[in-house]
Amino acid sequence: MRKSGTWIKTTLVTAAWAAVRVKTSYLHAQFLRIPARRGAKKAILAVAASMLTAAFHMLRDGVEYADLGADYLDRQDRSKTIRRLLKRLQDLGCDVPIELHAA
Repeated sequence: MRKSGTWIKTTLVTAAWAAVRVKTSYLHAQFLRIPARRGAKKAILAVAASMLTAAFHMLRDGVEYADLGADYLDRQDRSKTIRRLLKRLQDLGCDVPIELHAA
């Protein structure tokens, strides 16, 4: 016999797999950041949890869903993104001169 809340988790995970297929969405970007550290299963559960949180706030506040965009996480901390990408290039054997421009 299954637990009573199991269907909710199954439904959320199924919806999360569909949501991460939209390439220009925040949920897709969130999913791509997690698997390298924790694996795809944990990543999809994180996306499902984000969807549940969003649904709660939409119902509580009576607002429509507003996607943050695929570049939301990069916009949050620009210097962190730059450091991460430079380190990745160095790991690949590239020596890149740094020239910062005003954003």
